[in-house]
Amino acid sequence: MKSKNKNTGRLGEELAVEYLKKKGLKILHTNWQIHNQGEIDIIAEQKDTIIFIEVKTRTSLNFGYPLESINNKKLEQLKKTALLFLSQNKNHYDNIRFDAVSVILKPEIKIYHLENII
Repeated sequence: MKSKNKNTGRLGEELAVEYLKKKGLKILHTNWQIHNQGEIDIIAEQKDTIIFIEVKTRTSLNFGYPLESINNKKLEQLKKTALLFLSQNKNHYDNIRFDAVSVILKPEIKIYHLENII
């Protein structure tokens, strides 16, 4: 079951990357990790803004909407990992943003992009 969930997540992230590129975002990293301290699904930039993006994918709505699974603990982890990324990358960004992308695969693919979730 774990492998199926991993494949679903990977597919959702690939679809999210294509969607975000079409919206004009430049993808810098996917699945950025730091020493088992956290992972960021997508790191992108748009003009002078760096964007940390959490992607949630569901094959159906049987277990609720994908974004419902982003809780406070996940948001805190995302912020902490983003700070680690920024401390290692000296590029200057005027703005930092946290977004979420929801991918629903069935009965048809639907993608929703929420900006400024934090």
